[in-house]
Amino acid sequence: MLNAAQSTYDIVILGAGFGGLGMAAQLKMQGIDNFMVLERGNRIGGVWRDNAYPGAACDTESHLYCYSFFPHLRVSKMYAERDELLRYMDALAAHYEVLPHVQLNSELTEARWDDSAQRWAFVLADGSHLQGRFFVPAWGQLNKPAIPAFKGLDSFAGQYFHSAQWPDDAQLAGKKVASIGAAASAVQYVPEVAKEAAQLTVFQRSANWIMPRNQIVFTQEQLDAYSARPELFHESRRDLHAFRENGFARTRHGTDAQQEGIKIASGHLAAQVPDAELRAKLTPDYEFACKRILRSDDYYPALIRSNVSLETTAIDHFAPQGIVDKNGTLHEFDVVIFGTGFESQAFQGDLQVIGRNGQTLHQRWQNGAEAYLGMTVPGFPNLFMIYGPNTNLNHNSIITMLEIQQRYIIQAVQCLEAPALDVTEEAFSAYNDALQTNMQSSAFSSDCSSWYKNAAGKVINNWSGTVDEYRALATDWRASDYHLLGFYSEVVS
Repeated sequence: MLNAAQSTYDIVILGAGFGGLGMAAQLKMQGIDNFMVLERGNRIGGVWRDNAYPGAACDTESHLYCYSFFPHLRVSKMYAERDELLRYMDALAAHYEVLPHVQLNSELTEARWDDSAQRWAFVLADGSHLQGRFFVPAWGQLNKPAIPAFKGLDSFAGQYFHSAQWPDDAQLAGKKVASIGAAASAVQYVPEVAKEAAQLTVFQRSANWIMPRNQIVFTQEQLDAYSARPELFHESRRDLHAFRENGFARTRHGTDAQQEGIKIASGHLAAQVPDAELRAKLTPDYEFACKRILRSDDYYPALIRSNVSLETTAIDHFAPQGIVDKNGTLHEFDVVIFGTGFESQAFQGDLQVIGRNGQTLHQRWQNGAEAYLGMTVPGFPNLFMIYGPNTNLNHNSIITMLEIQQRYIIQAVQCLEAPALDVTEEAFSAYNDALQTNMQSSAFSSDCSSWYKNAAGKVINNWSGTVDEYRALATDWRASDYHLLGFYSEVVS
């Protein structure tokens, strides 16, 4: 908890998920202790705390989905499940003694830059205040569940919930259940729900490209070897990183690698779904990688169970008994699960972030979120985002991207010889112009509906290149990219 006598910090971090905890750990490694992590939830964990649905797991190899400075040596599977990832985060926080710096149940409502003090002033939902020289939002891109405003939803007599708000007491056994959505979360919970529900109907708006997962469960001998010789783990990590980096070519228009990806995904579908009519419904009609590429070995088999059906007719409205589709057919349900994604475009959520001259981040981003290196925005001094605009991936581990960003931020903190710094418009514009030019050759910019793009079709979530290309740009903090503001003698104590 916050010490009443301590209300000013060198660094205030928002969020105790992977990004925020990793930032805190790296600060501790550098001997920087005067920081606070604000977390609105009742425990650390971020997206892995929130997504407690059955089957929740990572679709990135677990040897990559951990920090290089804290390897997950005894992770049990190549694709780790939610509870194991939470335990890893708990271990990370304990090892680097981060928890004393974390304030739980603390929702930040306003962050305002004070030019006279050269600091950020923060207001929390409980009315308390604190200040910080640097502000590091690690708010994530998939943290605000989205439920479409279906007509008549409030009239539905059954139970409904979003997959990221799964009730602890959810009872699905013997029930008629609907899943609205068939993407990343649904491909994980549908196979589990199908085992319980009397009848499960999956409402699919569009099909997804799904690759085989090929899960590996590590033997006791393998785990002992990784523990005894961590270099073996890091060798596996390097090999997997190179493999996934090579796979980036699949996200480029018209490449041989993209055709290879289509062949693998189509072969996976054909091998698991013998019925031609169902296969047709499950075959995407858009470019490979325009939407998130999914990985599952058990989603397709779940759809061919006798108690499961796939519905591709659009939903018109809800009725007390269930869902009415565009053909006027009533589908009766006891429970409806919304696997309908997140408000991925609103990085700051409901938080008011106010920079120099009263400009808000919402105003600055009215035509789409963008940042220099995905981290900082002109007019918002000493603000560095983790997992900000255009830093999401569709081919490799986001944890590697987070680690690069954290090290860059530490350089800025350690190298700064003035109270504050503000990225120049020139550096900001040149970077984002080049990024969007490069994005034109990417499938991310293709004509499909995806959470990567805003309403105008601009890709604002994904990075346009490989992780190694991002690392080359963000390894070294350069003072020439910034205006230095103020002098220490002018800082108001």
